[in-house]
Amino acid sequence: MAQASSLESAAGRAFQRVMLAVDDSEATTRAAEYAKAQFAGRATIRVVTVAQNPRTLIPLGSTARDTLACARDEIVGDARAALARIETMFAGTQLEFGLIDLSIHRGNTADALLTAASEWHADLIVMGMRNHQGLLRWVEGTVSEPVARRASCSLLLVPEDSRVPTDNPAQRIVFALDGSACSIVALRTGLQLTTPDSRLRAVFVVDRASNVMDGDVIHVLESAYLEEGCTALDRAARLCAEQGRYTETALLKTHKSHDDIPHAIVRDVQDWKGDLLVLGTHGRRGFERWLVGSVAARTVRLADTPVLLVRDRGTMAALA
Repeated sequence: MAQASSLESAAGRAFQRVMLAVDDSEATTRAAEYAKAQFAGRATIRVVTVAQNPRTLIPLGSTARDTLACARDEIVGDARAALARIETMFAGTQLEFGLIDLSIHRGNTADALLTAASEWHADLIVMGMRNHQGLLRWVEGTVSEPVARRASCSLLLVPEDSRVPTDNPAQRIVFALDGSACSIVALRTGLQLTTPDSRLRAVFVVDRASNVMDGDVIHVLESAYLEEGCTALDRAARLCAEQGRYTETALLKTHKSHDDIPHAIVRDVQDWKGDLLVLGTHGRRGFERWLVGSVAARTVRLADTPVLLVRDRGTMAALA
């Protein structure tokens, strides 16, 4: 019982300074709901929005100063309204706020958010994401992807069309492992967000879909990946047991054709009815470390649940 109480009180300790990046979209609403459910009362939350520079939206000649001034006032007003809407959603929770006016600070939205997170020493950025394009909807891939790629802290992405409720904390958490130290860091971090009632699942994917190598080579690689996967899953189970938790483990395989690791991960999350996917990332590409680079990015784009990308700051510092 003492162990369970310890775990419950640990919820939220992994992230003490949470920066919620918002605009006026429905994706932001889902992200804000999730941030409130997961972190309100357990972390300091700073809500940040970016007011675009009207010159980048409606490029006009120097004679249009009045028009630009009116456009800027409208854009800043919309940004303040977005902050006020989030404040209403978090009624009863103390928040910090930040508005970045690109008419003054210049640059682009991704750079502005990354700078704000760095200067505030955020250990987590929460953002909404969509799969469609929009001129003023900066929480889509054109912003979330470069932020995820370049951020020095972890990132929680919440899809606008999430198939799971975003007004409740995660209860069925899937950890995707690749055998690296970063995925173990992600597992340890994710455990701090669980409660005694949370169900956990750790998965490792063996990629069998290949058209560029002959059968013998593929067989040797698959055997090596199977061994690595068993080792990674056994370690994950032992780490959870040390924390008084049980985790299911599964060694997954891609189909032999027309399939890849991101699709295999997302299928498993859907089949198991997971409501949060946790991935470790160190921002470095590597043949044997598939939970980085394009694989992580494609997994995020496919996901229909919130995705927590845990940044291993120790590894990043070693690579710097």
